[in-house]
Amino acid sequence: MADKTYQIAESDVTQMHEKIHRHRRRIVGGVMLAAAILFAGLAGWYLYLQGRTYTKYDVRASAAREDTEGAQFVTFCGNVIRYGKDGAVYMDKSSRVIWNQTYEMQNPVIDTCEGYAAISEMQGDRIYIMDTSGPCGEIKTTMPIQRVKVANQGMVAILMEQDGAGRIQLYGKEGDFLAEGELHTGNSGYPLDIAISNDGKKMAVSLLDVKGGSVKNSITFFNFDSVGQNEIDNIVGQYSYADMVFPKVEFLTNNVMAAFGNAAAVIFEGAQKPKVKAEIALDTEVRSIFYNEAYVGFVFDAGNGKNPYRMQVCDLRGKAVMKTDFGVDYREIEFLENDEVCVLGEKECAIYTLRGVEKFHAEFSRDIRKVLFAGGVRDYIFLMEKETQEVRLK
Repeated sequence: MADKTYQIAESDVTQMHEKIHRHRRRIVGGVMLAAAILFAGLAGWYLYLQGRTYTKYDVRASAAREDTEGAQFVTFCGNVIRYGKDGAVYMDKSSRVIWNQTYEMQNPVIDTCEGYAAISEMQGDRIYIMDTSGPCGEIKTTMPIQRVKVANQGMVAILMEQDGAGRIQLYGKEGDFLAEGELHTGNSGYPLDIAISNDGKKMAVSLLDVKGGSVKNSITFFNFDSVGQNEIDNIVGQYSYADMVFPKVEFLTNNVMAAFGNAAAVIFEGAQKPKVKAEIALDTEVRSIFYNEAYVGFVFDAGNGKNPYRMQVCDLRGKAVMKTDFGVDYREIEFLENDEVCVLGEKECAIYTLRGVEKFHAEFSRDIRKVLFAGGVRDYIFLMEKETQEVRLK
């Protein structure tokens, strides 16, 4: 029997490959369409959640808390420090105590930077340096304390003033003395505030000079790194402003510093020698300021009976990203960890997104002391009077 030979035409091979490619394209196209629909659905759901206002919430967990009279709260490394006249307590979000520092202060204030906190008394002489594990060091000053700032490795800068003489001292995290400098108010002006960079290598001082009926405020920058060692007194920049007062200066990031004045806020930037990055004109008297590493915020009188306050948030280029009026008779306003703005009254809370949407607004039957973002779009921690609540907005 003769052998049979089978041949496949080239056209058949081409058609087969085209069918395979069409099939693959249909599969890929179907997957991409499904992914696009899913993404659009998730984006729509997210925008819906971000655009609505919640007035209620579910308490998902709670823990009792024993607060002393007049206690204040500050967020620290994702948890909370409660401090008052007789001591400070570092607690997690379930109110479990991590450390406890006792002291006696009539007017305690606290400054934090990443993993360190410095607790001091205005016009006092004692400073306690803490990290997330507990006490690190203690400082006793020889002059009344005006301002205390801490850096991310525990370095502490102290501004002191007595009988017209100002002095700045630097200490390590264990309370060891590092350096000091004098401020002669007759020559340089009266010190209003100091700021220290996160890495502790840069410092800014706001000095007010009043002579002959005229007012001038200077912002002086010091650099304690190699660049500043080549400059007189480590001064790497100085900016003067006539007829203005800057009572508050603050490093927002390691290389960005903001000076908050009565007529303007100035943003400086520079790794070594700061330069002016933006100026924000403040045409109306500022009631409050708040800030984080990306934005600066201001509260003004709005002249509106129902919503008497106006909030404005600007980015670090000086551009306004949000303006809105609100009516909460607030005692505190601040950014949460997700860049939302929390406005707290005694028994009232409002949370705003950077789009100006009032995301949450509620009145309570008891005091609300602090709000923390808990990671989810609707998840927060409410520090109510004597109770910590994990909540979800609904």
